[in-house]
Amino acid sequence: MADKTYNVLVLCTGNSARSIIAEALINTMGKGRFRAYSAGSHPTGKVNSFAVEKIRSIGYPVEDLRSKSWNEFARPGAPEMDFVITVCDNAAGEVCPVWPGHPISAHWGFEDPAAVQGTDERKRQAFEKVFHEIRTRVAYLIVLPISRLDRMSVKQEMDKIGRTRDGSA
Repeated sequence: MADKTYNVLVLCTGNSARSIIAEALINTMGKGRFRAYSAGSHPTGKVNSFAVEKIRSIGYPVEDLRSKSWNEFARPGAPEMDFVITVCDNAAGEVCPVWPGHPISAHWGFEDPAAVQGTDERKRQAFEKVFHEIRTRVAYLIVLPISRLDRMSVKQEMDKIGRTRDGSA
């Protein structure tokens, strides 16, 4: 069990910013212990350029990033998820597909940086803030002693991480 790679699906409505950033951070920071994917209930069809800029800053490959439907992960043959995390309030309230394997779900809400209006600098600041918040929560995720906790305890810890705002759990 200690060598298990945990599959994580990060969901948002548009799958253009927050969920994409979370996917990249989990894959980078998880160092093979976690394999993250992202999807949306109503994907925009494109990844936000400011999200790409932030992801590039951590050295994560951006060539294969794309905005996609969560239906891809509900189909036969899709990777079985251990965790499903919603990162926007819209996706948290939507009826999700039934995921094979009954993954542990959690809601980690973040403000939508893609909704920020104004100058590019103001947009970059919004993305920087959300990127930092996501990175903080991912840091807590990757150190969870999942293999030593029962399912209910893991769920409680995932929910606790979702309430983390500024680096304090």
